[in-house]
Amino acid sequence: MDENEISNRILGIAFKVHSALGPGLLESAYKECLYYLMLKEGLAVEKEKPMPLVFEDVKLDCGYRIDLLVENKVVVELKSVEVLNDVHLAQTLTYLKLGNFKLGLLINFNVTSLKLGIKRVVNGM
Repeated sequence: MDENEISNRILGIAFKVHSALGPGLLESAYKECLYYLMLKEGLAVEKEKPMPLVFEDVKLDCGYRIDLLVENKVVVELKSVEVLNDVHLAQTLTYLKLGNFKLGLLINFNVTSLKLGIKRVVNGM
């Protein structure tokens, strides 16, 4: 499966979760539901994956954690905020660069229509 196919499956699951729960919950609630459904649908997914920073050929643990890494290809960064800011996009792009991933999905669940809360973030794809 390539990144686009994976992202389509992720978004289908995200819409299912948002439709069932709506906006207003903590980010962690959406993360657990997405994680559960992704596993149930047979996707390989890692939750809270540590993302070390490599500086002068040394891996440093700076506390960076990817919310969900799907099929070791697509980074999913979740939010439940009033509005997505540039810093949220920058955070997602940083994870893509640190892990050498091509595609990330920044998803804000605190919206009435989930399609308004989805940002596709690309790193040289």
